[in-house]
Amino acid sequence: MIVDGRRLPCALGRGGIRTDKREGDGATPAGLFSLRCVHYRTHRAGTPLTTLSRQPILRSHGWCDDPASPLYNRLVRLPFPARHERLWRQDRLYDALVTIGHNDRPARPGRGSAIFIHVMHPEGEPTEGCVALRPADMRWLLRRARPGDMVRIAPPERKSPGLPLRQDLRKRRACAGVAIN
Repeated sequence: MIVDGRRLPCALGRGGIRTDKREGDGATPAGLFSLRCVHYRTHRAGTPLTTLSRQPILRSHGWCDDPASPLYNRLVRLPFPARHERLWRQDRLYDALVTIGHNDRPARPGRGSAIFIHVMHPEGEPTEGCVALRPADMRWLLRRARPGDMVRIAPPERKSPGLPLRQDLRKRRACAGVAIN
């Protein structure tokens, strides 16, 4: 990821970057997306220093990933009857996360949900479609992000735009094609 000219190592979805994102494909969607809101675990990450809107993560927070639900790709309160993921996690991946404007206004069923910028797994493992940063880089990004900033996620130029982009995540190279402006 490139922010203000600085290259940040990041992890992308196990399915690469795709222009035709689908629910469950493990791909990071290609496109230009708004940075929406920072969600954070107060007792672990503190209140982030950012000018983006903020919302503490509660034990009762989840994110609907069920295309059949009218609340698809939205924050929900648990217990919730439709398929969802919990935002309150035991690992530290969601200690701070930024929702991005992928498939949210309006949400189209099956086009992908819960696409965030969040904290990277310590081993740099691929995500299920999100962009993940090291904790220090996440804090750095949040300090610099401003309302109206956008994240651009672009696949490499090739003849078949639907083919996944594979990254050598173990070497923690900066993510090609991901930038905030």
